[in-house]
Amino acid sequence: MAGKFVIKQGKNGKFLFNLLSSNGQTVLTSQMYSGRDGAVKGVESVRKNAADAGRFERREAKDGKPYFVLKAGNGLEIGRSEIYSTKASMEKGIASVSKNAPDAPIADAAKK
Repeated sequence: MAGKFVIKQGKNGKFLFNLLSSNGQTVLTSQMYSGRDGAVKGVESVRKNAADAGRFERREAKDGKPYFVLKAGNGLEIGRSEIYSTKASMEKGIASVSKNAPDAPIADAAKK
């Protein structure tokens, strides 16, 4: 199975998406969007920006563990990774987003 985007609607009525890797693990989670169309546009932005290594910003959580964010050309955050135990595993997460995002289909779990 290749990676895929899953759009979900939260209990608050807002939408978000996750990018799942080929093994089904979440590698990137979006912000909340007020409408489903916003989430779809966010997916398109991930697809466009994931191939550009310069769009990934490596960060450290308060406990020193690594994570990354993917930013659009305008500098705004599109998605955020989980917290990783090592920098090497974070780099694998970035590689997974770069590989899976450009062609990943949308599996829409949200109500239309």
